[in-house]
Amino acid sequence: MREYSQCLLDPEQCAVLIVDHQPHMYFGAESAARGMVMNNVLGLAKTAAAFNVPCIFTTVEANTFSGRLYSKLQNALPQVVPIDRTAINCWEDPNLKSAVEATGRKNVIMAGLWTEACVTFPALAMREDGYRTYVVADACAGASKMAHESALARMCQAGVVPLTWQQVLLEFQRDWNNMETYDAVMAIVKEYGGAYGLSFEFNEQVQF
Repeated sequence: MREYSQCLLDPEQCAVLIVDHQPHMYFGAESAARGMVMNNVLGLAKTAAAFNVPCIFTTVEANTFSGRLYSKLQNALPQVVPIDRTAINCWEDPNLKSAVEATGRKNVIMAGLWTEACVTFPALAMREDGYRTYVVADACAGASKMAHESALARMCQAGVVPLTWQQVLLEFQRDWNNMETYDAVMAIVKEYGGAYGLSFEFNEQVQF
């Protein structure tokens, strides 16, 4: 266990749950640029893989109206089979609930579409059942900006903790001297970190 594991995220105590990143759900997401949300959820998934954090994918009605999981997300973790369900609140699906319980982790980091429903409902329900839930706000989107922001406010009032995908990455890494994950973290930053990632490429090209 790391220092300050009660107040800072420890990858050995966390699981990641990614909810309904599917075409139909993206089509209705209006609160943020869709391309940015897609970039951010990939960064989150790659972060989970780099730190060996259990990651669970779930979809809703994939074979009827929502479509399959975002293909690049599936390709990022090809070994993870999405749990398809009918319940809007994924925590009410027995298979999903069993998968989360099987990780043995009580800190669950969530991202999904839409924020106001498929993220809010399980985040609140899991807290009711004794989990500490964290929502990666920039890897989520709602049907409108107001819907997204109102959902975040509601969750925060109930004790759910908001954060961003790069915050998760840096909190897991904690120390640049952690060489076991350094290369993987740098690769994630360069690919998904935007201008921050570009700055590292620049530093490699310039001799100071």
